[in-house]
Order: sequence, then C-alpha cells, then structure tokens
Amino acid sequence: MTLKKQSKRRATAPSSSATKRRFSQSRTRHQGGPQKPRISPEETRVILFNKPFNTLTQFTGEPGDSTLADFIPVKDVYAAGRLDKDSEGLLVLTNDGILQARLTQPRSKAAKVYWVQVEGIPSDESLDALRNGVELKDGMTLPAGVNVMDEPDIWPRNPPVRERKSIPTTWLEITLKEGRNRQVRRMTAHIGHPTLRLIRYQLSEWNVSGLAPGEWREVSAPSVRARQEKM
Repeated sequence: MTLKKQSKRRATAPSSSATKRRFSQSRTRHQGGPQKPRISPEETRVILFNKPFNTLTQFTGEPGDSTLADFIPVKDVYAAGRLDKDSEGLLVLTNDGILQARLTQPRSKAAKVYWVQVEGIPSDESLDALRNGVELKDGMTLPAGVNVMDEPDIWPRNPPVRERKSIPTTWLEITLKEGRNRQVRRMTAHIGHPTLRLIRYQLSEWNVSGLAPGEWREVSAPSVRARQEKM
C-alpha cells in the first residue's frame, strides 16, 4: 500500500459566505425541500382556487392525473397546505414563503373551516367528543369547532356521492387549527360516522364563495401589519 505524501499547505478557515451557504443547504436538507423565498409585499401573489374532486394539489402527476396545471397558468406559486385528492374546496396558493408558512404551520393557528357530510346522525355526545379532542393513532386532536349545519347550497360533486338511501346523512361545519393527514375523515370515523363528502370552505381570511370547481381568482395579499399580528 502506498501512502500519499501529505501536503504542507496550511488549512484555511472557510469563508463566511461558504459557511452560510453550507448552513443554508443543511437547513434545506433537514426541512425536506427548498425554502421558498421571502419577497416584498408588492410582489406577493395570492391565488384562491376551488379544487375539484379527484384533482391533485400539485402541478405535476402521473399521465392521466388531474393537477393544478390543468387549471392555473400562474407560475412560481405554491399551495399553502394540501387537500386530499378526494376532497374539494378552497386551496390558497402564493409565491410568498413566509405567508405560506403562516397558513400551514400549527403554531400560527390559521383557522380552517370544513363543510363535512357524514353518514348517519351524530349524537350530542359524539359531537362533544370532536369538540374536546379525540385520540387518533398520531395523538389527541386539538379542540375543534363543530356545529350541525343545513345542507349547503353548493355545486354538485362529479361523480356524485354514493349514499345509502336507508341511512340519513348530516352536514357538519368543523373548524380546525391544525392540519394532520386526512384528519377530518379520521375524526368522524372515530365517532362512527364516516365522511362522505369533504369541502374546505375557508382558510384564514379567505373562503371559496363565488368560485365554481376549477375556477380561481387572484386577491390582494394581507398587509405586513396583518401578517405580523397573525404570526
């Protein structure tokens, strides 16, 4: 075995810019992807989109998938949170990474309002359980706002919900300040009333009113002061 001759050159300390660059790359790796840039309020774009049933909340997919690219021609915007493929309603997209984080991180407590059609008629005790928190596989849910509501006057789903004529259904308005994977569906299943249809009506100060499935509109970004107050 031949040993390489050691160089007598003195090692130099990495530059400040190199250190910062490595630190940024490390943060990117540990946080699961590139960090969206912070931009000025004047450059901020906010898109409200009514996601149809069976559409992915991303711009790319497998051949035959319905994606955001089929509806939204705006570039460099990212979804603030996700909606399952089989859920409908409001999706907020933005090019502002700080606003995106404010809308999705649990500590920001941005309210998410869902209109949920469940099978059967939940008892008062079952509804109180949802309000107080239920034990799921990933832990207790936070207290939630839960109210029985009239059937909303909204667009028909395509394809229609498969209901059993012998079993009545109930519409609930559920307000969460957290966002676990398929949380609403798991919560209603926990009390014995499976979710048949799930629509996100509102996220923070925005709602889906006036948008048909597949439609979008651009709205004014929240002011800097409003963002700071809600962080």
